[in-house]
Amino acid sequence: MDIIRISGIRSFGHHGALPEEKRLGQRFMVSVDLEVDTRPAAATDDLKKTVNYADVIRTVEAQLTGKPVYLIETLAQQIAAHLLGTFPVVKAVTVEVTKPFAPVAADFEAISVKIRRERI
Repeated sequence: MDIIRISGIRSFGHHGALPEEKRLGQRFMVSVDLEVDTRPAAATDDLKKTVNYADVIRTVEAQLTGKPVYLIETLAQQIAAHLLGTFPVVKAVTVEVTKPFAPVAADFEAISVKIRRERI
């Protein structure tokens, strides 16, 4: 299966377990790998036979800016479910949600969760 990768989708959201995270919000970054058979689109040069990257980004942004959740694990699951539900040509999706400014008293670059979900 071929992979369409969209890396570093950035948006602001109010997700997190701490009250300050919910109130103040923070930046999140999402990368997605969409498993798609790109041969039909490549053979015909037809956008309708693949995924529109802008539509994928809008779908991810809607989840990032939408209803707050406590866990980035939940956010990743919601993004994966929406992508699989919205784009029929996507057979599986890998979603990585990164929280670069997690309020943890430690020296680290970022915290992220990476999941893979398949169409059933």
